[in-house]
Amino acid sequence: MQQKQYIQKELAPDTSSARIAFHTFGCKLNYSETSSITRVFEQQGYRVVDFKSEAEIYVLNTCSVTEFADKKCQKAIRQSKKRNPQARIIVMGCYAQLQPDQIAEMPGVDMVLGAAEKFRLPDIIREMSLTDYGHPIVRVSPVHEVNVFAQAHSYGDRTRSFLKIQDGCDYKCSFCTIPLARGRSRSDSISSVISRAKNIVREGIKEIVLTGVNIGDFGQGTERIEAKRSGKEALFIDLIRELDRVEGIERIRISSIEPNLLTDEIIEFVANSPHFMPHFHIPLQSGNNKLLQFMRRRYRRELYAQRVEKIKKLIPHCCIGVDVIVGFPGETDEDFLESMRFIQDLDISYLHVFTYSERPNTAALSLPDSVPLNKRRKRNELLRQLSADKQRAFYMQHVGLRQKVLLERSKKDQCFTGFTENYIKVKIPAKGQKPNSIIELQLEHEMLDFGE
Repeated sequence: MQQKQYIQKELAPDTSSARIAFHTFGCKLNYSETSSITRVFEQQGYRVVDFKSEAEIYVLNTCSVTEFADKKCQKAIRQSKKRNPQARIIVMGCYAQLQPDQIAEMPGVDMVLGAAEKFRLPDIIREMSLTDYGHPIVRVSPVHEVNVFAQAHSYGDRTRSFLKIQDGCDYKCSFCTIPLARGRSRSDSISSVISRAKNIVREGIKEIVLTGVNIGDFGQGTERIEAKRSGKEALFIDLIRELDRVEGIERIRISSIEPNLLTDEIIEFVANSPHFMPHFHIPLQSGNNKLLQFMRRRYRRELYAQRVEKIKKLIPHCCIGVDVIVGFPGETDEDFLESMRFIQDLDISYLHVFTYSERPNTAALSLPDSVPLNKRRKRNELLRQLSADKQRAFYMQHVGLRQKVLLERSKKDQCFTGFTENYIKVKIPAKGQKPNSIIELQLEHEMLDFGE
């Protein structure tokens, strides 16, 4: 391991002037957690600056989903050191939990924190000094000890907030490292989620997005303990019913939810709710039952098709997003074409396409018949094109119809972007409009924003 020379002083002796910058990799859940941790530093007097600015401390909240996690992490470390060679670099989160030693060996890293420790970052910095130990400080608990639910929600964007309701996963999908990085399934209590939702409303935020690793499994951990005491087990449907009653919430979206946990009861509730948006994101991963079995998924494609059919029967204008993995071990050309035809026949709106990558300590590593990388990339391209076709067809179905759009600032000063209730992205001139406002307009082809 590379030896490091540290200045003999505390990391942030004067928090009133210390500048700290955060960078988040990966999912909305990571984003919500970074945002909550950032808020604590602000309350303690740190100056939170943009990651592209010069700072004394750079914090990287990492992801473990793809094989490029290490490359992205190393690139961010180099960028940080270039801005300030004396800066302290802290790497935390899922990738840090899975590969702490590998990260500790990266030039420039001063501290590595795991899934549980990242929420104690302000205290750890205050308690410790990064003196000349000759190696980075590594604090990573075994994943089986990561069993406490840490609340989080994003802020700073007055348009929407990602509200964490659940963490961890008890599923054992053969390709996935998330249970190894985040531990067992656990969730917040309904009363706590409601309280935080009310706080979000008071901040003037119009839309809440419910996030977690496996949100349909809500009811584990804290909530299950309370439920057992009361004699009634709380489920995801109970949570969304309570949220629907919170005064002042204008929009609520459900992020990714497993098809086997997306019950008819949930679909029927969303269909009749004034606040829950007509938008579901449902992981499929493969339209081939043999591959679903290899992946250790808890459903077959027939159930998935039933879920889509149920949604479209009750909510014809509903947007449905789909996750798909291509190039999984054992996926033959015939398997892929069968999966592609299945997706083509589904009345869905867009795809998130992932190319399978080998991940350490996953069961899929032992599966035979690895798919060549060039075939994986080609299959990815084919499904991305299918996604673009599906999205365009879905958008065009709504041209000429009146839709409510929540406006947000665009990177281009002269335009606002926004999403309809059913997740159609539009772009309109900024003149006469205000961000974080909901307007009704008739969709025209020129307004549609087909970009990802």
